[in-house]
Amino acid sequence: MELEISKLLNAYRNGKTTPAKVIRNLQAKAERTPSAIWISKVPDAFLEKILKRLEKSNLDELPLYGIPFAIKDNIDCEETETTAGCPAYAYKPGRSAFAVQKLIDAGAIPLGKTNMDQFATGLVGVRSPYGNIPNRYAPEYISGGSSSGSAAAVAYGLCSFSLGTDTAGSGRVPAAFNNLVGVKPTCGLVSSRGVVPACRSLDCISIFANNLSDASRILKITKGPDPEDDYSREAPLVPEHLPSRWTFGIPEESELQFFGNEGYRETFEKAVSAAIQAGGTPKRIHYAPFLEAAKLLYEGAWVFERYAAVGKFIETHPDQIHPVIKAIILPKVTPHPAQIFEAFHSLRHYKKLADAEISQVDFLLTPTAGTCYKTEDVEADPIKLNSNLGYYTNYMNLLNYAALAIPAGFSGKLPFGITLVSRAFSEQKLFEAAGQITPYLAAKITLAVCGAHLRGEPLHEQLESADFLGKASTAAEYAMFALSGELPKPALVRVPQDGKSFYVELYALSPSEFGEFVSKIPAPLGIGKIKLKDGREVCGFLGESITARLGKDISEYGDWRKFIRENSL
Repeated sequence: MELEISKLLNAYRNGKTTPAKVIRNLQAKAERTPSAIWISKVPDAFLEKILKRLEKSNLDELPLYGIPFAIKDNIDCEETETTAGCPAYAYKPGRSAFAVQKLIDAGAIPLGKTNMDQFATGLVGVRSPYGNIPNRYAPEYISGGSSSGSAAAVAYGLCSFSLGTDTAGSGRVPAAFNNLVGVKPTCGLVSSRGVVPACRSLDCISIFANNLSDASRILKITKGPDPEDDYSREAPLVPEHLPSRWTFGIPEESELQFFGNEGYRETFEKAVSAAIQAGGTPKRIHYAPFLEAAKLLYEGAWVFERYAAVGKFIETHPDQIHPVIKAIILPKVTPHPAQIFEAFHSLRHYKKLADAEISQVDFLLTPTAGTCYKTEDVEADPIKLNSNLGYYTNYMNLLNYAALAIPAGFSGKLPFGITLVSRAFSEQKLFEAAGQITPYLAAKITLAVCGAHLRGEPLHEQLESADFLGKASTAAEYAMFALSGELPKPALVRVPQDGKSFYVELYALSPSEFGEFVSKIPAPLGIGKIKLKDGREVCGFLGESITARLGKDISEYGDWRKFIRENSL
């Protein structure tokens, strides 16, 4: 199912599907993906009310007609419980958050509330009583947080876009780990009314999408002044644009941190090269003031803003709180009031220094995260590893900047992302820059193979330069036929009923590698979309309709190599 907004709108316009059919398909698909993505689904009666409204509406008058989306569970949605990742905290709001209501008014369909690090405190996605979400690309790794479920819902193909929140990186780190676009708007550009606060003065609603076009569209609809939100801000009437000759800043070499992940370092260097190819001129900047400002978020006065939001609740419900969250938010020592003012003065100083650095360039370009961790490693050392993940994100809202995280390729089987940063209300400029850079970021294509290209088989050498992503199984929707010849090979054919699941191996190829690979495929084989058992769709070998007449049905074996061991053609 094509969930890109423009394609889904065209499908509705051409009568190929309806919002009700799309929702039913996504609900069925959700049953085949990690259950920890969701905390709750919107009530059927509320969903039905939205669908009935769409039936009576003019598609061309609603810019998001029938577009499905997910909501982080610290953002209110009418008729649906909000938990902020803590069951004991749950309440049912009387109305939707300002941004959610704007989306519903535009025709979008909320599907449910997504999992998160409890009280939006963490960048890891493993601090939730509702379970951990495996990284879609490498299940032993984290999916990132605190907006873990919102990112995963888009990555697993369960909605067109989703809403998260971002106080210290929660809308950018999960975007990087899930190969998504993540928008962290200027604080106040999108109203945070209806959001359970983490640090109220720094919180902002973020957006996850599969591409820049969808992300930009959602930002345009959700932004705008809210008279009921004291922190709401209106953007200048004339947006800042990217000049024809542009420069981008990168931290001094000594200030870049990858925490031992040399693969991410190499991928970042490729991203810098891509920005140069796109027409940008790099300039080294001093990153120290950004880092000093970041320390204030968890090592200074702003921790007590988190306490102001939920501290009393945590003190009265200690058994319901994740131990790491409790350790972060409950103060061990109460600071003297003078220290609060000292922190404000320090922030003012670091902002002046950081503004001087960022004013030398059109935007700053950094990794979104310097590394990604396995779930077991994060659980063994939760504070330090979480802090490492915030190295490139924690300063952002304190310094009043806007940011746009974009996919920048893969390091092995793990996605890697970069973030473009500039001053407040520079979102349009960042989207323009990302649009110029993205074509030069060679995102890799996932390919499933099931026969002569498997490891140990005759044609595996054609994949020697590709990244091995692991073993998998197709959905039970195919038949396999053996084709004889100089080099025997199998062909998968999608069948309407009695389909079976087959063993495949997954590889990541650059676009040029993929093109060269496809050029060598002989008829009646071709490349199409193959559905995997976990619901993903990837490129893979599919046979033409004539395959069933030319080959021998070997579906009972479930694995080409098992058939080869027991038979000869």
